[in-house]
Amino acid sequence: MTQEIYDNPAFSSENSLSVIEGNLTSVNNEDKNEDRKIVTKDGVIRQKWGRDIEFLLSCIAMAIGLGNVWRFPFIALENGGGAFVIPYIIVLILIGKPGYYLEMIMGQFSSRGTVKVYDCVPAMRGVGLGQMICLAMVATYYSAIVAIILYFLIVSFFPTLPWSECKDYWDVPCYSSSGSNSNITWNNNTKSSAELYFLKDVLNARDTLEDGIGLPNWNLVGLLVFSWTIMFILLFKGVRITGKASYVTGTAPFIFLAIFFIRAITLEGSYEGIAYFFKPKWNDILKPKVWFEACTQVFFTLNVFFVNVIMCASYNRFEHKIQRDSAIVTTLDTFTSLLVGSITFGIVGHLSHELNRPIKEVFRGGPGLVFVTYPETIAKFKFWPQFFSVMFFLMLFILSFGSLLATSLSAMTVIRDRFKRIKDWQAALGFAIFGTIFGCFYTTPAGLLILNLVDSYCATFVIFILACLEIYTFSYIYGVARICKDVKFMLGFRPNIFWRVTWKFITPLIMTAIVIYTFVYFELPSDGDYQYPVGAHIFGWFIALLGLIWVPVIFTTRVWKQKQETKLIEKIRAALRPTKNWGPLDPVTNAKYKEFMTKN
Repeated sequence: MTQEIYDNPAFSSENSLSVIEGNLTSVNNEDKNEDRKIVTKDGVIRQKWGRDIEFLLSCIAMAIGLGNVWRFPFIALENGGGAFVIPYIIVLILIGKPGYYLEMIMGQFSSRGTVKVYDCVPAMRGVGLGQMICLAMVATYYSAIVAIILYFLIVSFFPTLPWSECKDYWDVPCYSSSGSNSNITWNNNTKSSAELYFLKDVLNARDTLEDGIGLPNWNLVGLLVFSWTIMFILLFKGVRITGKASYVTGTAPFIFLAIFFIRAITLEGSYEGIAYFFKPKWNDILKPKVWFEACTQVFFTLNVFFVNVIMCASYNRFEHKIQRDSAIVTTLDTFTSLLVGSITFGIVGHLSHELNRPIKEVFRGGPGLVFVTYPETIAKFKFWPQFFSVMFFLMLFILSFGSLLATSLSAMTVIRDRFKRIKDWQAALGFAIFGTIFGCFYTTPAGLLILNLVDSYCATFVIFILACLEIYTFSYIYGVARICKDVKFMLGFRPNIFWRVTWKFITPLIMTAIVIYTFVYFELPSDGDYQYPVGAHIFGWFIALLGLIWVPVIFTTRVWKQKQETKLIEKIRAALRPTKNWGPLDPVTNAKYKEFMTKN
């Protein structure tokens, strides 16, 4: 059976292997670093990372992002505070680390992107396509967030921070973010100048969709175009240049975080805020919602099952020791989340002390944390607030840009894997135009409402379902035993029992429980007290369907094409077998892999 499935006539003899090796020698000798690219049997050149460390730094830049800055502190606080760290670490060990390592293996072994990696189970290619569609949608609103960050970065150079003082034309009860507000009479309508600046001057935000989405903020559109222009240049130059960019995106944020941590713990009232963050609520630890939120946080921060990991690993050297990098990235991500939580609540504690209000009243989750709470606190700094504002938004720009770059490179990889005649600059330009056009919708007055809607239906609901299908495809259809053989061929050893047990039993079980929980407790998305109109939910279900529909469509198509089989069950089995060229992309290594599989 093994011989029947994996034999390829083109590589069936020692003579053909010698011919291939001879043909490739002249090509590789032209490159001083010959293991940094692959020449496929049809002549297509696929680049590799310039250096091994560029892969590690790219993974770090991808994992350490806005999910750590604005999501983790809020999720932890709402789900047990310090007690949330326990289920978070357990989920990290049982889902995050195994999933991350597995995706690294599949990407590096096959040198294929998000969709083509499913050549191991071709009938399930719809999973990868659906994941890529969802990721492309996430990229559109991520790029809009980058534009907003750039806007704040530019105005941070002004002699007076523009959100530090109230404006008369806001016509809303307001307190100054930089002044003394001890005599203010607080009510439900009182807002800080930082919040009003963000909502009224930057976004001109609307509270509902009933009057339409409005026109874009053209300042933000210009910054959006600028962001995608930089992205186009990096993507056009290929993975070698994006790898060089990782030296900045993968390291600089930690310098900024260290500076802000030192500043945060020196603020008056900061220790009360940090203690509030880490104070455990042990009664919450057994609630299913807490474990569900721990799973989602691991997904969002590590980008595991978001296909970016497969893409990054696909540009590795075939022998690269990925188990080390997997451990570094997953551990560093957890450390960063805890560090950011300490910084955030140190700052929130200071703001609570300054305003003489409870911490829960001054803390905001989501975009409000980075565009309201942080700027509001920075405006109160008596020593050079512009400097800290520039530092903060520069850090955010690097964090968000690194994640956006990884997402865009994933899309590029899918396009180039599928349409080999398309040049890099054409694929990069096409995706940049796509990102710019759709990103404009998030710069309108209804941008935040649209962002929340797309995020709820696409980046959460659909991704969970596709992630569950991915783990079942790799662990059960392709098989853990086969994965272990592939690792043995690639790295010279078999994964230990921990990885085998988690891939085969624990991770799929927990993932299944997540999907069931999602369906059982599913609620239509809302934005605070605002309930979306029916038309908005129809749009949401449409984009959800756009991500899921490809799974049954491609599965049915692949089964139908199995003309050599007559019975339905045999057609299905044939559609689930690896393609004839499955394995390492390099022809010489692929031929050796075929021989290895016939003997093992």
